[in-house]
Amino acid sequence: MQRIKTDLLVIGAGSGGLSVAAGASQMGAKVVLLEGHEMGGDCLNFGCVPSKALIASAKAAHGQSHAAVFGVANQSPQVDYGAAMRHVREVIEQIAPVDSQERFEGLGVRVIREYGRFISKTEVQAGDHVITARRIVLATGSSPLVPPIPGLDKVPFLTNETLFDLRERPGRLLIIGAGPIGLEMAQAHVRLGCPVTVIEADRALGREDPEAASLILDHLRGEGVEIVEQTMAAQVRGNGGAIEVVSTEGWIFAGTHLLVAAGRKANTDRLNLEAAGIETTRSGIRTDAGLRTTNRRVYAIGDVAGGLQFTHVAGYHAGIVIRSALFGLRSKSTSVHIPRSIYTDPELAQVGLTEAEARDRHGDRVEIARFDYHHNDRAIAERRTEGFIKVMVVRGRPVGVTIVGHQAGEHIGLWSLALANTLRMSQIAAMVSPYPTFGEVNKRAAGAYFSPRLFENQTVKRVVGLVQRWLP
Repeated sequence: MQRIKTDLLVIGAGSGGLSVAAGASQMGAKVVLLEGHEMGGDCLNFGCVPSKALIASAKAAHGQSHAAVFGVANQSPQVDYGAAMRHVREVIEQIAPVDSQERFEGLGVRVIREYGRFISKTEVQAGDHVITARRIVLATGSSPLVPPIPGLDKVPFLTNETLFDLRERPGRLLIIGAGPIGLEMAQAHVRLGCPVTVIEADRALGREDPEAASLILDHLRGEGVEIVEQTMAAQVRGNGGAIEVVSTEGWIFAGTHLLVAAGRKANTDRLNLEAAGIETTRSGIRTDAGLRTTNRRVYAIGDVAGGLQFTHVAGYHAGIVIRSALFGLRSKSTSVHIPRSIYTDPELAQVGLTEAEARDRHGDRVEIARFDYHHNDRAIAERRTEGFIKVMVVRGRPVGVTIVGHQAGEHIGLWSLALANTLRMSQIAAMVSPYPTFGEVNKRAAGAYFSPRLFENQTVKRVVGLVQRWLP
């Protein structure tokens, strides 16, 4: 065994782990990074990047068949599914050097391509290395959750880790799970010419604002996605090319391929956490507000920490850990300003409280400021008038924002800034947005908050009247 001593040991080379390793090394710390699978983690290889690349291919196909409204003849797209997947692979390969072993070694990080497991509270074994570090960061991410459906273990099925290996378009794709992954891939495949059925045990997009979710679901159904809600998969049977999902009601859904998109589970199995005195919860590793585990030398960040499972959260966590582990500064994480986005078309984005959550927490103090896309001139020009922005306001400050519509994920960042810095609606209203842009919906939502205060206020009207009498 080769023994290594270092300032910081990072286990997992996904978004969060890479951010910690790069930042710490460039600030002068000695860093060892362990990765037993792919550099770049789930986001680069199986998640955010490939899914958005496939969505881009699907959007191009959809645009060809829906161009007549712009004075361009509709065309039936000639989809080459294998070529679309090659596009996905090329996108991954173009981004991969940023996350590569070579780049991080160039930054001074020692990269060991092995899985790590604790052998004591202060030591981690990785292959034939035993590493002792002043601080350890667990950034092992998450994996697809495979539900215990009878027969599933006997039938070939896809997850987000294998879907992008396909080169032939499925004859009919069955999807278990109507969350973001399931619905994004459902719409993408329908647009690429593949019939799709989505089976959801609860309500589709159940955690989202019901009005916003309904708009998304209606749009997907209008494109041909079959979405069956409140239906539990009781059995899976068949073989490759002929798979059936049987519901508790006895309904049978038949397809050629099955995608399981029923959630995620934290990657903790390989870590031997008991040896380090690290406790877990049902969702991941137990941490405090500073992301420390029950072993004070060890932090957990990103998906494995059991909170919000987004790449940008892992990056946010990395900054918190760097401040704490490198500089000894007290630093706490919060989810108040963390946005989430679903990349269907139209998109759905949320930050802070939904309307229901805001009313539950703040009661009658909540005011709702709303602006609809169909009043936005750019949306009208581009025929993208579906959607709205809804801002939940308490005492002049936004506490949550829901946006559903074109580029919702691009617009939500402004409101993350507002919540992170406790900005007032007056400060949002003071912003000047270029015309015509979709981004004007943000300023117009702030305007909608102030409109009744200014234009329906009798005191304001009397004051204006008096001033006008005395002005020369």
